[in-house]
Amino acid sequence: MPTLADVVGILDAAYDPRWAESWDAVGLVCGDPAAQVHKVLFAVDPVDAVVEEAITWGADLLVTHHPLLLKPVHGVAATSFKGRAVHRLISNGVALLTAHTNADVASPGVSDALAATVGLDAVRPLLPAEERGLGRVGELAAEMPLREFVSYLADRLPATAWGLRATGDPDRPVRTVAVGGGSCGDLTGAAAETGADAFVTSDLKHHRASEAVADHDIALVDAAHWATEQPWVTSARDLLAGDLGARGITVEVTASTIVTDPWTLHAHPSEDK
Repeated sequence: MPTLADVVGILDAAYDPRWAESWDAVGLVCGDPAAQVHKVLFAVDPVDAVVEEAITWGADLLVTHHPLLLKPVHGVAATSFKGRAVHRLISNGVALLTAHTNADVASPGVSDALAATVGLDAVRPLLPAEERGLGRVGELAAEMPLREFVSYLADRLPATAWGLRATGDPDRPVRTVAVGGGSCGDLTGAAAETGADAFVTSDLKHHRASEAVADHDIALVDAAHWATEQPWVTSARDLLAGDLGARGITVEVTASTIVTDPWTLHAHPSEDK
């Protein structure tokens, strides 16, 4: 049976902490490296529901994309959500590991998983860094109008109340598509320079989207942040399971399906208003 140090070593090789942005907080948050690992749960967010899932399932390790402690703290008293999470994880023997911006630029990484979900072929980095890099760009099997592409995406991405919204002419042809898992609005210019017809990402702001449409010949598709990163959870699960299996090691590895997108309602005016 592998130790926590063994599992962390496998994940660090795939998502090297040295690739993380300087402001990021990645790596092992809590846990004894010498402890044995029987069960590993992957998720996007270390929120209460996911912590409860890890504890109930009997996980020895919870791996999340988003950090629990991104900003420096001076204490983890159980008087806040983050403090309670740390206490619950430690008291139930659950280690926590974060792979954030280091997983964003990995190959395969967050945007590779999103590109696969979108169904892109001939995928390459949007902003290359050797064989790695931020974002991905690739080709759809067939061209389709933007309105059809957005509906196609809605059927392929994990469902959220946020749904999808897009800029531009609904009849615009889409074949080359750029993707950026998470908040990648600042890559719009780079996406346009690749010749992409559309750029799929999340958390687009009004002014940035408006300026991007004015400056670049590209449609923007804004999805929920969680929905663009959830595909990585399955990808990371399979990566670890495959590595352990190749070594003849059997560990239960699963991906959380809990929707942790914070937005829970989406309304439109009634048609007869």
